[in-house]
Amino acid sequence: MLAKVYSCAVIGLEGELVEVEVDITRAQTPTTAVVGLPDAAVQESKERVRAAVRNSGLTWPFNSRIIVNLAPADLRKEGPAYDLPIAVGVLAASGQVVADLDDAVFVGELSLDGEVRPVHGALPMVALAKKRGKQRAFVPSANAGEAALVAGIAVHPVESLSSLAAHLLGAAPIAAASPGATSVAGTVFPGTDFADIVGQEHVKRALEVAAAGGHNVIMRGPPGSGKTLLARAVPSILPAMTVDEALEVTRIYSVAGLLSPGSGMIGSRPFRAPHHTISHAGLVGGGTTPRPGEITLCHRGVLFLDELPEFGPQVLEVLRQPLEDRLVTISRARMSVTFPANFALIAAMNPCPCGYYGDPVRDCTCAPPLVSRYQRRISGPLLDRIDLFVDVPRVAYDKLASTTRSEASAVVRERVERARAIQRERFRAHPETALNSEMNPTLVRQFAQLQLAENAGGLLKLAVEQLNLSARAFHRVLKLARTIADLDSSEGIESQHLAESIQYRERME
Repeated sequence: MLAKVYSCAVIGLEGELVEVEVDITRAQTPTTAVVGLPDAAVQESKERVRAAVRNSGLTWPFNSRIIVNLAPADLRKEGPAYDLPIAVGVLAASGQVVADLDDAVFVGELSLDGEVRPVHGALPMVALAKKRGKQRAFVPSANAGEAALVAGIAVHPVESLSSLAAHLLGAAPIAAASPGATSVAGTVFPGTDFADIVGQEHVKRALEVAAAGGHNVIMRGPPGSGKTLLARAVPSILPAMTVDEALEVTRIYSVAGLLSPGSGMIGSRPFRAPHHTISHAGLVGGGTTPRPGEITLCHRGVLFLDELPEFGPQVLEVLRQPLEDRLVTISRARMSVTFPANFALIAAMNPCPCGYYGDPVRDCTCAPPLVSRYQRRISGPLLDRIDLFVDVPRVAYDKLASTTRSEASAVVRERVERARAIQRERFRAHPETALNSEMNPTLVRQFAQLQLAENAGGLLKLAVEQLNLSARAFHRVLKLARTIADLDSSEGIESQHLAESIQYRERME
């Protein structure tokens, strides 16, 4: 007998419908074969499925030749998510389950006792099933929270193969999961509050500007001056994600297998801080079948690179294209996958190997050539993509000993939200652009260059000549000035807005 069951594969961040065909015929020598370009995990599924069926009180077809075909045959099938659909196909082909399965998809890994274990990528799989007109999705109970975020399809959480068989036979129906919460209002990062950081008011101002427009920042200062603490406080001044942004992030974490069992939509913006020993593939993504890397895992959030010069040169250089295009494309012989990478880069570094070059209190022990080589580890093209360069000096004793709390993150976040609201209104006719940092040259000319005050043009010309700004840096100065003006609720860009923007362009010697 022949049975057909539908399942899903994940390619990049998107799903792909897979038809699982199971054919059972009588044979002298029992065999089970899985075809359709399966990997090792899928090949092993026949042993897991056989044990799960038997240990669930069901019957495995004996004296039979079982062929499982996963179509389309030219798509590589990976992972254990095909265990459940293969088991259902065997039960249907052997007559143990009689049900109409054309409107359903099945995904899940089976343990030997028939328990259904969670899989990666349930959210994009169910989203694809809904898009292809399916009415029901049977997923592991641990994946039900994320899968239920997809409206318009009944998501049934399955705990075991025996309970699924009882549901399909009508003996013990499995209730569909309640629709997932789609509100992220008020959800903010529960990290360090600006009020708990003493001093460094000028750095906090720079980080506020960066948060308002989605700009990139490099902080330079001696050890212990608070660079890491300041960076980790940035998510606390970022606005809560919109529902669409939260769904994007949740989809990424679902594919990466980083969602907690039973969790639904991610509400707070990601903050990723990889160690400087990270590999090229770990940062941008990679593998035989490309998987998202750190720059995709921090999509709509913050990527923090501490001790920036300690990262490998090749690792840093791969950031150049994502910082410009807000996405990364990974090409392999069999496929090419594009991942989103719209993040704000915050980097911290010491001015020299010992960390005290230019410090007024402690002498630097590094020779001048060593300092120069250390700072040249970061290439000019990468520095050209940074909007703000901020010095973080050591904190004076009076400020360290002060018991007065500074401005809280909640207050700063209100100003950032107002500035972003102005940007959303400005770019309403340009849906591909949401923040000032994302403006293309045409938009920079329309919303920044043509809105310069009369007394600001000469200042900009002087800055270009004195700082030898490239065309990219010229546009970044204007983007940053536009953000500073938005924080000031100013329609035009005044000379003081442009002056503050220019001061952040200080070159690293």
